Amino acid sequence: MVKGSNISLSALTESVGSVIVSLGWASPTGEGDADVSVLLLGEQGKVRSDGDFYFYNNPVAADGSVQLLGKAPVGEGSEDRIVFDLTAVPSDVERVVVAASRYEGARFAELDDLRVTLADGSGEDLLRFAVEDPGAVCAFIFGELYRRGEEWKFRAVGQGYDNGLAGLATDFGVDIEDDASGAPEQPAADELPDELPDDEPGTGRSPAVEEQPPTPAAPQLPGTTAAAQEPPAALEAVPAPRRAEEDARPRKTAARPRTAKKKVTLPKAVKKSLAENDSWKEARLFPVSALKSDRDRETRATSVLLSVMAQVPEFGRRLTAAFGAPAGRTETFTEVSLPHGDTPRRPDGVIRVERAGKLWTALVETKTNGNALKPEQVQAYADIAARRGYEAVITLSNDVALEGSPLVDVKIDGRRKHKVALWHLSWAEVAHQAQMLLRHEGVGNGAHAWLLQELLHYLQHENSGCHGFQNMGAAWVPVRRGIDEETLTPGDPRLLEVVESWERLVRQVCLGLGGELGHKVLPVRRAKRGADPRARRMDMADRLCADGRLHAELRIEGNPGVLAITADLRTGKLRTSFDIPAPEQGHALTWAKRLIRRLAEAPADLHVETLVEGETGGPRGTLERLRPEPADMLPKNGAQITGFRLSLFKGMGNSRGRTESGFIRSVDDAVHRFHGSVVASLDRPAPRPAPAAEHAAAT
Repeated sequence: MVKGSNISLSALTESVGSVIVSLGWASPTGEGDADVSVLLLGEQGKVRSDGDFYFYNNPVAADGSVQLLGKAPVGEGSEDRIVFDLTAVPSDVERVVVAASRYEGARFAELDDLRVTLADGSGEDLLRFAVEDPGAVCAFIFGELYRRGEEWKFRAVGQGYDNGLAGLATDFGVDIEDDASGAPEQPAADELPDELPDDEPGTGRSPAVEEQPPTPAAPQLPGTTAAAQEPPAALEAVPAPRRAEEDARPRKTAARPRTAKKKVTLPKAVKKSLAENDSWKEARLFPVSALKSDRDRETRATSVLLSVMAQVPEFGRRLTAAFGAPAGRTETFTEVSLPHGDTPRRPDGVIRVERAGKLWTALVETKTNGNALKPEQVQAYADIAARRGYEAVITLSNDVALEGSPLVDVKIDGRRKHKVALWHLSWAEVAHQAQMLLRHEGVGNGAHAWLLQELLHYLQHENSGCHGFQNMGAAWVPVRRGIDEETLTPGDPRLLEVVESWERLVRQVCLGLGGELGHKVLPVRRAKRGADPRARRMDMADRLCADGRLHAELRIEGNPGVLAITADLRTGKLRTSFDIPAPEQGHALTWAKRLIRRLAEAPADLHVETLVEGETGGPRGTLERLRPEPADMLPKNGAQITGFRLSLFKGMGNSRGRTESGFIRSVDDAVHRFHGSVVASLDRPAPRPAPAAEHAAAT
């Protein structure tokens, strides 16, 4: 599509009840990002209430019409997906605006490949709008869905605003509570086309003003209250449900939306048990002691997951929304027999969602432990789904699907009118979503929180078989040996196998760390590596052959830098590191002393390297040696300091599995240790120096 054009969704697909809108971009530095937002507008072109504003502090509509799914790495950048259930959009909503915003003075002109795509409920792309020149704006409307009679249409808008998320929301009638003062700025840098097609009236927008960035404050979701159901006494470790003493306080009225991001706090420590000794095991809803075979594990895991999805709407909706399912009444089934030629097929499970008399159905195929999905089995389920008019086939295993490299190749008969979407979930992703709800976002019902807690305990038990990615593959040992003996040659297919396994491991590490922190953690994709996933992996395989190293970078939401991890297969060492830019003002010795104070609780073997402009490296040393002499961090030649690099080294596991001595476990432990002992220290305020030390520094 081109800017200003519009098209009817019914002209693109017969399935317009549910659509997935994706906003994407790339960053030349690998550090740029933006946040999506959605506004539901009435006939006057304004929101009906503040509750019609959906963004990072309010990502899901209660009626299921809007759900922000968050970011996913795509190519050299990232992509934000939004699921719309158009059958659930209230009848008095005329338009649905899809926008994004940047923060801290960043502009959309600094990003590359800005685009919006729209797919139907099966995941098939229907349209694409590429933004050519967004301009130096910090908020941008990509497009909008709007009604014309009984049908929905999409318009490629491409309008920029230079007044941020708060100003954009205010322009459409949202009452923002963020403080702002000063003189108004000029209107948007980019405008809608002067002329629209004959059947499209003008929007009559005038971009709002925003004088200063919003002052950070504790956010409150629009349209929410502090009320929630009191949990049973046994759930005191679960942070989501409200306590009785909180409910006894006077109820507060709903606050206006705040564009300052939520501050996520970790759950309180679990209270000590009343058990007489440590050998007593707490009774569990989902026992694992009777699991003897892989078949038992697959059957039990499928039944446990599907039953919790049906009973905990927040959790079930979170998993199925990404697959195009509507928000509605959910039923789940296991071991269903379906006709297929002479031999009936029995998928591991079935998910059915009903809304307004319409059914959305997905067949589920599950694998546990290291068992791989069988292509012929998944193909049979896809054929059955197509014949019976089902919408999706969902595969679930410990493996992690990679962009551009499906786990199972399924042939779709183009002659069939009905389309079936093939989706994949990893057990690690299921556990991650349960963690996010339990520990950070909250579940408003005590029984639901308990069910999620029992599910999470089951998935994390060593006997469940649901541990996520757990094997680097058959190529791991030969590649390690070949690198050590220098017998590998570029183009060896085993190198690509190891690179793909490494990418799967990195994605799983991101899920685990993100579940603990309550923040999005995503692998960084550098634009210079190219947009084609396979070409990017081939390049990484060539570099692995040349220098024997696997490298990845993780971006943690809320942190300004990236956490880098390098596995050196020649030396058998793992390096985790984090770069800190030098302050813009002040003296170099003051920077060094302040950094040492901030790292007061960091490990003594932490390596600190001073980054010097125009040179490959500056002074370096361990924290233990630098603590008494911070001046040793300064370059002797007076060169300009650009920043500091913090690194930890540890031995790398040898085996390809996730045992205590395995490579997978060592990488996971290294990332968690580095974040907990180093990166987290940087987030805490530096302790004040003692008066004597201040006097000594002054003299």
